[in-house]
Amino acid sequence: MKFGVFSVCMPEYGVEETINLLKKLGYQGVEWRVAEIPKEKPEEIPFEKRYWGYNKSTLDLSNIQTEAEKAKQLCDEAGLEVFGLTTYLAVNEQEKLLPVLQAAKSIGCHQVRAGLVLYDPSKAEKKYPELFAELQENLKALEPALKENGVKLVLEIHMDTMIASPSAAYRALQGLDPEYYGLIFDPGNMVNEGLEEYQKSFELLGNYIAHIHIKNGILELDGEDELGACKWKRTWTPLKKGMADLKKLFEVMRKMGYNGTVSVEDFSNEQQTEDKLIYDIDYLHQLEQATKE
Repeated sequence: MKFGVFSVCMPEYGVEETINLLKKLGYQGVEWRVAEIPKEKPEEIPFEKRYWGYNKSTLDLSNIQTEAEKAKQLCDEAGLEVFGLTTYLAVNEQEKLLPVLQAAKSIGCHQVRAGLVLYDPSKAEKKYPELFAELQENLKALEPALKENGVKLVLEIHMDTMIASPSAAYRALQGLDPEYYGLIFDPGNMVNEGLEEYQKSFELLGNYIAHIHIKNGILELDGEDELGACKWKRTWTPLKKGMADLKKLFEVMRKMGYNGTVSVEDFSNEQQTEDKLIYDIDYLHQLEQATKE
């Protein structure tokens, strides 16, 4: 297995600083956040929102070819692999996705994330089955571009989207060529929505599992409603303090023969970034060692 970091969780570091720190800490790769970068830093960003408010560890979507080439050169010099280019584009945004696919091809990166199609039942203009059918149609429509560029499009199990569970992800991908379509398996997101047993999920998804995200969280008590029933809120935690059973995940990964890439995506806020990433790489090695045959 190769351990890296999804750069979204290093918001205060620029691209070169990110690479230098990951090399120093012993990570093997980086999954680059790709998004539009604000021209100016907002005046006030809460500490826990810094990952998305003004993230410096990001390749600018508007100039992705140049940004990707520069990052690739720096990664090569540091001995780091580029695990993927991870966008926030929906699968129906083909015109915006195409330059990312082309950039990935040019740097020898074989994975681009898309498909974070949000789903909020209170705002949805169509019923879920109709929206799901549109998602599948949009996925199929991307196949010529994926084949032309030799790049795999990956979706991600993610709460509040069309594919919040392994079963939903499988339905979306079923019938598509796993050479060009895959999935980021994310047990941390599944704490919030879509939790299914890990081995069952791996057996179902098979070759579609292209990459793993590692983070953790809990559902924290958040008062009561007007009827006196408990309310709960989502809270990100350090890897060892959440509800996702990461040791079980590693056991299943070993049993099912997964030996691919793993990215830390740690949104916890109890430590500064460098200290957190030291803690995380140490725990990943512990998990790997504890689950060896």
